[in-house]
Amino acid sequence: MGWLTNVSRTFGNAAQYCANTISKRMYNFPYHKEKDEQTVKEFVEKYPFAFLTGCDSDNCPVVTQLPVFIEDKDGKKVLRGHIMKNSDHHKAFLHNQNVLAVFTGRHTYVSGTWYSNPNSPSTWNYMSVHAKGIIKFLDDAALEDILKMTSLHFEGYNQESSTVYDNLPADFKKRVMHMIVAFEIEVIKIDTVFKLSQEKDEESYQNIIEKLKGQDEDGREIAAEMKKRAKDLFPNI
Repeated sequence: MGWLTNVSRTFGNAAQYCANTISKRMYNFPYHKEKDEQTVKEFVEKYPFAFLTGCDSDNCPVVTQLPVFIEDKDGKKVLRGHIMKNSDHHKAFLHNQNVLAVFTGRHTYVSGTWYSNPNSPSTWNYMSVHAKGIIKFLDDAALEDILKMTSLHFEGYNQESSTVYDNLPADFKKRVMHMIVAFEIEVIKIDTVFKLSQEKDEESYQNIIEKLKGQDEDGREIAAEMKKRAKDLFPNI
């Protein structure tokens, strides 16, 4: 069974409230779903700065933004990162371990005037991955490991950088380590929307690509993603 497949869980009342309130299924058209697991994993790795959401003890939604890393562990996918202790979201996740991590990538406006029928409504093309899972908090050894991994990753694995964990002053690390905590999320469901005009006719699709090539970086990236998928959508091109 692939990790994009639903995994059944038993939820408490608060968890079910969260599921019903903030975790309804995404914009749900089959032609906008990314079915390739490696493509989804690479997307999460490319855009690791996620929205992490849950519900607090009053059943109110909470959210924070932070970098997380996707890993394989014992045949499962997990997300790892760290947050500040005793913050609202830390307290919420202690109360209710069911969370949703949202990863977003490039996005761009698509004008209806670019379609073969220009008298059409405009839209927005974008890519997004939603990972639902169960969060647990880890010990100090795991926190140190995650801080090393995070600092090295974003410093381009430059071990000589003065800001990577191993090169920070010992007194600084001792002072701040008790203020943060590491976490791990066991991913139980992945949902995707890669909304890239897959439902459009070939003329519209190709014209959208050409128009987006002349836009900003977001537009050009979306155009490149669309171009990669063109042959599968239109085998005769």
